Amino acid sequence: MEVWVFGLAALVILLIVVNIFSLSLKLLWNGVVGMILLWLFNLVGGIVGLHLEIGAVSALVAGFFGIPGVILLLLYQLMGH
Repeated sequence: MEVWVFGLAALVILLIVVNIFSLSLKLLWNGVVGMILLWLFNLVGGIVGLHLEIGAVSALVAGFFGIPGVILLLLYQLMGH
């Protein structure tokens, strides 16, 4: 009986650790995708004079929200911040 309890506890702990790492990897992946979106925006936007800074926060915003996040960052910059 005790072996089952320890086995179940180990399984629960393993699932918690996997979920934590999964969330971290998802956040990292979103940041990378955001940087790529910002880079593409700067590449195309450079033609008409638009430029967005590529940093950790802006990459996460762009990665989390996608194209609407890039638009949000552009509006934020155009408002003078």
